[in-house]
Parts: sequence; structure tokens; C-alpha cells
Amino acid sequence: MTVASASSGSVRPIETRSLSEQVTNEVRRSILAGDLPPGQALSLRRLAEQLDVSFIPVRDALRVLEAEGLVVNPPGRSASVAPLDLEEFHAIYRVRRLLEPDLARRSAPQLADAELDRLYQAAAEFGGVERSMDDIYDDHRAFHLALLAPAASAWDIRILTMSERASERYVRIGFGLLDPDPSEHERRREAHQLLVHEFRQRDPEIAARVLDEHLAHNEDLAHNALSRSIAR
Repeated sequence: MTVASASSGSVRPIETRSLSEQVTNEVRRSILAGDLPPGQALSLRRLAEQLDVSFIPVRDALRVLEAEGLVVNPPGRSASVAPLDLEEFHAIYRVRRLLEPDLARRSAPQLADAELDRLYQAAAEFGGVERSMDDIYDDHRAFHLALLAPAASAWDIRILTMSERASERYVRIGFGLLDPDPSEHERRREAHQLLVHEFRQRDPEIAARVLDEHLAHNEDLAHNALSRSIAR
């Protein structure tokens, strides 16, 4: 038996994202950005009307986002945006601090100089006060994944993506309280350029240490801001 060639039409390239994927991405973006705040009820009818789609892709999206921990959808009750839970937040960071420094240790010796140059420039743009937070966080996820990509398996990338999205909601809410301070944008730029600088040394232990310190610092900053917010 022979494998059908691509020209046979048995497998076709995907040219556009499915409607369910587009709906998932938009609802996820709204949750991560805080436009759909923690605890808000998610009506299938209302979301379908707002997105100008049928119930089916909205229902599919909520299932995906429930698996990502962004939505709760108990049987017999309406779905809602998952509430903030500081214990969950720290649990997510425990996973990240186990996985990401280990990947950094193996990735740093493999990263090409040209890629590090590109990432250094990308980090410089994190400080731009004129950029939208959606754009900054899209680039932030891509930046961290690129730092670790040479050592990351497909399974690693899946876990990285899920943990990044799970923690991003907390980080965006926490850091959103800091963003009005102009120095926060500069801090963001410097912190990520420091990562690139340390990875350039090609020392596995330095790369692991600096990334762990980066994660720990962000966890502390977000925790302090979130604690004040939740206490109100």
C-alpha cells in the first residue's frame, strides 16, 4: 500500500483558521486582557450575538478555555470566567519554575547569535508606551518561547503555552495596576534584555539561574499587586 501524494487531494493545506478557533482566540484574548473579568457569567447567547456567530463555535470555545483553566463550566450551571485564586497562581509558577530553567539550561548553548540579536531588539520594544498591551503580551509569549525553543520538545511547548496562558491572566491584572507608572515600561524592557545578555554567555547554569530569578521576581510583583486588588 502506498501513501497518497499531496496532489491526490487527500490532504490539503489549511489556509484559514476554523471559526471555532477564531472564537476561542477572541474569548481567550478578552479574558486575558480583563475585558471579561474574573467571575463574569458567560452567556452563550450573548457571546454568540457579540461575535456574530452561532452557538456551536462559542460552545466549542468554552470547552477549550475550560481545559486551559480560564473558564469554569459546572454541570447544570452557566459558564463563567474562572475566579482569581492566589494559590492557583503560585501553583502555575511552581510548574513554570521547574520546567523553564531546565529548558534554559539546555537551550542557551544552542541559540544562534542572530537569534539572540533579534530577541534583544524584540525586548527593546516591550518598553514602548505607545504599544497596546495585547501586542506586548503576544510578543512576550513569543519571546520566552524563542529563548527556550532549541531545547523544547512538542510536549514541552504544549505545557509552556498552557502555563503561560494560565499565568498571563494573573500577570496582566497585577501588572496592569503598575502600568500607569512610566518606569514600569522601562523595567519590562531592561528585564528582558538582561535575559538575552545572560544567555549570550552560553553558560547553562547562568541561563537557568537568571530565568528562574526573572520568573520569581515577576511572581512576587504580580502577587503583591493582586493581593492589594483582591483585598479591596
